[in-house]
This record gives sequence, C-alpha cells and structure tokens, in this order.
Amino acid sequence: MHAAPSSSSPLTYDPAALVDEYLRVLMIPDPVAARRFVSPELKIRFTGGREMIDPAQCAAFNAGRYGWVKKRFEATEVVTGATLEQAIVYNRGTLYGVWPDGEAFEGNRYVDRYVVRHGLIVQMDVWNDSAERMLVRAGLAEL
Repeated sequence: MHAAPSSSSPLTYDPAALVDEYLRVLMIPDPVAARRFVSPELKIRFTGGREMIDPAQCAAFNAGRYGWVKKRFEATEVVTGATLEQAIVYNRGTLYGVWPDGEAFEGNRYVDRYVVRHGLIVQMDVWNDSAERMLVRAGLAEL
C-alpha cells in the first residue's frame, strides 16, 4: 500500500519500504537492528512531546506502557521533501497488543511521520490514541 514518488523522482531508494521495514524490526522489538535505518542525527518525538534519539528508547518506552504492542499498517504514503534526496513518509494504522495488566486491545489508531534523507530516517514523530484509552480504562474519561 505504498504511494511512491513519481518515476521522475531523484530518490535512489524506496522511502516507504524503508519505513515499513524499520517499523517491522522495531516492533519485534529489535532496536539494535533498527539502528541501521536511522541517521546518527535522529530526532524522535512521541505522543505528549517525549523526545528521544535512539530506537532503543522507543522500545523501552513501549515496554513500560504495554505488555507488548504491534502495528497493523493501513497505509504508507510518501510526499516529496524539500530537497532532492529527502522524502516525508506517513505510516498509519492501528495498534494491537496487551496492556501491562494482561488485557488485550486492538484498534488503537496511530500515525507516524518520518523525514527520510539520503536513505536514512532523520526524524520520527509518533501520535496514537493510547493515552486516551488509558484514561478510559482508569475511569477518568469516556470514548
């Protein structure tokens, strides 16, 4: 489900495939292997403005928030970036997994935005419904 750049694109790699594979590896989780897809200058911003710089921090955050979690991809879309060797990639879908107390969940919407430059991810922004669902589970909100 990739909306790839046009054939006149100067990119010499498929940014959508790169992001999909990065996410697949990160969701194993295998943050060490995920590093091969990212720039040393990587900047990550998770829901709530949590800043990180390494895939291992993503895995650690997820390990604290979920018993386990995976992404079900619905679409990966590419937008030409500001430079000839840059693309913006959106990956969206739903999360499924188990909360720390063992209760299963699914259908938790997410959208990730990536900046890919020269074949490496340099920026990752993550948004999802987990905080809202956690409030509902705690009896503090309604869906």
